[in-house]
Amino acid sequence: MLRVAEGIGRSVVRGAEEVGFAGALFVESLLWAVFGPARRQPVRLPAVVTQMMQIGVGALPIATVLAATIGLMLAIQSLYSLSLFGAESFATVGIALAVVREFAPLIVAILIAGRSGSALAARFSTMMINQEVDALKVMGISPVRFLVAPSLIAMMIMVPALTMWAMLVALTAGGLFVTASLQLSMAAYFADVIAILSVNDLMHGLGKSVLFAALVALVSAVNGALADGGAEGVGQRTTRAVVQSIAAIIMVDMIFAFIVTSG
Repeated sequence: MLRVAEGIGRSVVRGAEEVGFAGALFVESLLWAVFGPARRQPVRLPAVVTQMMQIGVGALPIATVLAATIGLMLAIQSLYSLSLFGAESFATVGIALAVVREFAPLIVAILIAGRSGSALAARFSTMMINQEVDALKVMGISPVRFLVAPSLIAMMIMVPALTMWAMLVALTAGGLFVTASLQLSMAAYFADVIAILSVNDLMHGLGKSVLFAALVALVSAVNGALADGGAEGVGQRTTRAVVQSIAAIIMVDMIFAFIVTSG
């Protein structure tokens, strides 16, 4: 029992240290982004653009496919469930709110965690093991400004943009099935969607996507910075970064939804 308690305690302390490390990275990255130009050490714009292309544009095809699939799935399930009560005309309500408030930001965040978060963790881990990060410090270059800040900024820009695109694709895909099943026009369907949704619903989904983006970038950076043990360590940290990112996204989504809806 003593060994079990000691193991749990060490895990809790280690987790608290990683959370604190992530918070420090976030604050330092923001400070470099704001005050870097005044110190003649700005965050490199080409690095940010490169990360934006890899994170956002590169993920556009798979994000489109997943969003369309989610929209169709919601439309099928909504019509089937509501048909039991003869209320198929209300399917648009569930589809619109579910896509904008929950599914679009959640699916995009999980996609980015598996696709870009793993790549960032592997990159940071490799640089850490090869002592490239130490070389940056010796040259007087902040690793946070050079590596973490561009990835964080790119994530927080492109994930909301991908989420917005996923919302449009999912609503359109769901609308195609609904209009075909209920013999409506797409104009009538989107008129109902616009009437149902509010600015608060849109900000709810986009706000969560910004938070998810920061989580993925920071979890990947922390795991990369703590890597050791050669190639095996890179694989372990990459897997750990993806698992932790997805778990954090789902838990934060639940907390966010509870806080917003309970108020």
